[in-house]
Amino acid sequence: MGNPEIAEILEQTARLLEVHGENTFKVKSYQSAAFNIERMEEKIEGKSIEELAGLKGIGKSLSHKIFHLLQTGRFTDLEELEANTPEGIQELLRIKGIGPKKIAQLWKELDITSPGELLYACNENRLVELKGFGLKSQDTIRKAVLFKQAQKGLYHYATAEKSAIDFQNKVTLEGSTTLAFTGALRRKCEILSQIAFLAIKAEASKLQRILMDNSSLGYEYESTTDSEIRGKSPAGIPIIIHLCEETDFAWSLWQTTGNDLHLEQCLALNTSNANLRNYAQEADIYTALQIPYIEPEMREGLQEVVKARSGKLPSTLITPQDLKGILHNHTTYSDGIHSLREMAIACKNSGYEYLGICDHSRSAQYAGGLSIEKVQQQQQEIQLLNVELHPFRIFSGIESDILADGSLDYPDEILTTFDFVVASVHSGLKMDMGKATQRILKAIENPFTTILGHPTGRLLLSREGYPLDFDQILKACAEHDVVIELNAHPYRLDLDWRLIDRAMESGIQISINPDAHSVEGYVDMYYGVCTARKGGLTPDFTFNRKNLTEITEWFEKRKAKHL
Repeated sequence: MGNPEIAEILEQTARLLEVHGENTFKVKSYQSAAFNIERMEEKIEGKSIEELAGLKGIGKSLSHKIFHLLQTGRFTDLEELEANTPEGIQELLRIKGIGPKKIAQLWKELDITSPGELLYACNENRLVELKGFGLKSQDTIRKAVLFKQAQKGLYHYATAEKSAIDFQNKVTLEGSTTLAFTGALRRKCEILSQIAFLAIKAEASKLQRILMDNSSLGYEYESTTDSEIRGKSPAGIPIIIHLCEETDFAWSLWQTTGNDLHLEQCLALNTSNANLRNYAQEADIYTALQIPYIEPEMREGLQEVVKARSGKLPSTLITPQDLKGILHNHTTYSDGIHSLREMAIACKNSGYEYLGICDHSRSAQYAGGLSIEKVQQQQQEIQLLNVELHPFRIFSGIESDILADGSLDYPDEILTTFDFVVASVHSGLKMDMGKATQRILKAIENPFTTILGHPTGRLLLSREGYPLDFDQILKACAEHDVVIELNAHPYRLDLDWRLIDRAMESGIQISINPDAHSVEGYVDMYYGVCTARKGGLTPDFTFNRKNLTEITEWFEKRKAKHL
């Protein structure tokens, strides 16, 4: 074992001691030993305990532990610390720019135990109010976490799409108009490993040159063959540009868009052996296969081909233009960046008819949860703004924590004052299926629950959701007339799109909500729609497709029915 390896073990021990709040003297003793060992010219391996004790920065106590390490390859202090530290905390320690003291503070005060939870906390502005943090440090930390995540080779759809659009715009400026999204990017998969395009072979040299000539902008050229060009975006995301003949463009786009199972199922329908390359449009290919056109988002090889053959494929999917309002948004009353007025005016100026405000409930102290007095203050401000902004309307809601026993925050006399309630789990996420399902079921059965928020609590690339028995959850939502949220934040996209079809079959409405903590968060509605379309969501089953009159009547009737 070399000096650098020994020094790293001691340094990691020091970092974890600091995270766990050990005394400064003990932390510094490990740091000093690590510092000196790393810079020693002579190897310390093979030295006796006495020789180790005589080296600068080590001392008698550490000499025994280092000797044991050299003899056995094990360092008990570090093993014990690692056993008592969540794996995600240890990942955080590997992110540049976030020291042990700050990590300890995040763990203690915000219950953050993974990079994904930290990234989401940054996007919800949770760090701003912490002592020693601020907007600037929050942004620095957010960028550091994103950089670290990028090293894993998987990317959120929103991140990949932005890089793809930037490259497409660059190509367009160079005069090319044939570059098209394809692959998982075109299917709008929530997680991507690469950005895929389709281009005409005649333009390959131009595309290659764009990658090579823009290295100063961060693009990286890798290789070119007869069938593809490879490179990387400034964010480090692999780029693959499939090449085809101009006459094969529709066929090639179809072939590179759908996953293997979708293509296999479709080609099995080509019993007449028609030459599918002959068609100028993808729609013509599906016509030749004697099934309706299947939207790119749905080409996942699940049930879409079977439904197309049986006439059960949705003929119309939800679009951003169908949505009349946006629900589940936060303001400065809890952990939002913008005021109630700013959120309302931005929503109105975006062309929506209504806005639902759902700041955090009182048990969410880490997020500035609203006391009863604050609830009343906010509701009064909403009433005044509704007069001022008429006919635009703000609905008074709350994102009520689903407590450990499944009950909601606040007594009934407060819950009844809201126009609607989004019930969500934010704490105690480590549950087995039985416990999680019973906790959610009790919340669904509560007559004040209007919408079940981000149902599984997942954070893509960061945290798996708690397991749920969705047969029971969907049955309960249908029975109690509870809407299910599709949380549009690109790090959540929860409800998972694979469950949307089952929800519609149960007669359940889906509400596409941005969970916006700033006016900029409203753009996340787009990602929610992308996910909704993957799941085959139709306008008829989209809750906030209702216009202002319709949703007002729905809220009022539901309250009258259940209370």
